[in-house]
Amino acid sequence: MSAEAMVFLFGVIVGACLLFVKVFFVILISDLEVDYINPIELCNKLNQFVLPEMCVHAFMTSIFLLGGQWIATAWNLPLVAYNANKIMNNKHMFDATEIFRTLGQHKKECFIKLGFYLLSFFYYLYRMILALVNDS
Repeated sequence: MSAEAMVFLFGVIVGACLLFVKVFFVILISDLEVDYINPIELCNKLNQFVLPEMCVHAFMTSIFLLGGQWIATAWNLPLVAYNANKIMNNKHMFDATEIFRTLGQHKKECFIKLGFYLLSFFYYLYRMILALVNDS
């Protein structure tokens, strides 16, 4: 198996995990909208995944960079920059006191990231299959 195939296999696995995390976010946010969960529980559950998600995505992007996968790196860099900006401005965590005021913004961000991770997953899967076919 070539290095390119290994890099994209890693991308597929990490992409699936990130996709799962975003689906979890969307489900919990929709539970808050229909009042199945209170804001404090929601923030406690989601905040434990916010930084790991951002760090894993940044690590995956650095693996693409080190592997010489320029298109995948360029595709991921805007989201890494957006996440870094949120961390630097200390706006990356969910706040239980402001969640109802910012729920629309959080929901929109979750759906955009969900779409991004879904497209990324299929791109990584395609590139992995392409690298495996080219190896044989």
